[in-house]
Amino acid sequence: MRLSDHVAEQLCALVQQRQLQPGQRLPAERQLAAELGVSRVALREAIQQLSSRGMLESRMGSGTFVRAPAALWSDRAISPLAPLLRDDPQYRYDVLEARQIIEVSTAWLAAQRATDQDRDNIRRCFDAMLHHQQRQDGDNAARADTQFHLAIAEASHNVVVVQVMRSLFDMVLNTVAQNRREMFVHKDPKVLERLTQQHQDLMQAIVQGEPEQARTVIGEHLAFVHAKLAEADAEEARQQRLGRFSSTQHQPLT
Repeated sequence: MRLSDHVAEQLCALVQQRQLQPGQRLPAERQLAAELGVSRVALREAIQQLSSRGMLESRMGSGTFVRAPAALWSDRAISPLAPLLRDDPQYRYDVLEARQIIEVSTAWLAAQRATDQDRDNIRRCFDAMLHHQQRQDGDNAARADTQFHLAIAEASHNVVVVQVMRSLFDMVLNTVAQNRREMFVHKDPKVLERLTQQHQDLMQAIVQGEPEQARTVIGEHLAFVHAKLAEADAEEARQQRLGRFSSTQHQPLT
């Protein structure tokens, strides 16, 4: 990956983290270069790159301004899927398949390319997930879970994949939250223990620079989630059949 591509990725992350809106100005070039730890030459190349994509706009004597949200191009492709996920929960299996396609590769790349900062970020997300799980805070645990996977994608340093994952964030968050609720419907502590161990194994594989192990673990993790969801769906269908049967048993004969 070229340095300018990496800096462009950092700029996109900065725009999103600070929730800068179209028309807002980025920090001055000198300050921004210091924040990102890069030269002003590399920064200018990255700004030019993002300007050519329509994300930023440089104005002579005024600075650099946000022209469009960093993930706008991919949001347009993703937004039509939102009603499908809302109206038909079965589409979460398609999300899982998409995650399998993307995340197996990003985990493999992250194990090879992660910087010290990336590894620290992945650890922080994992620790946050554990914290919220211990407090039985399902919503924040799901958000930390999603942030953990996003941090791994960011550690791949593939700007296209990172943008796709960021645009998928809300969709993945919604499905992760729903998946967690349904997998834990019977309050089986072994399910949560297994998921936590899988996340920890994935983190360790990336931190220790083991790409093949990272690819194996993320594949097993997503397959496990798929299997548990299928079990939950089958149990729900069985309960519905029992409910219908019970109601017919109490109907008067005619």
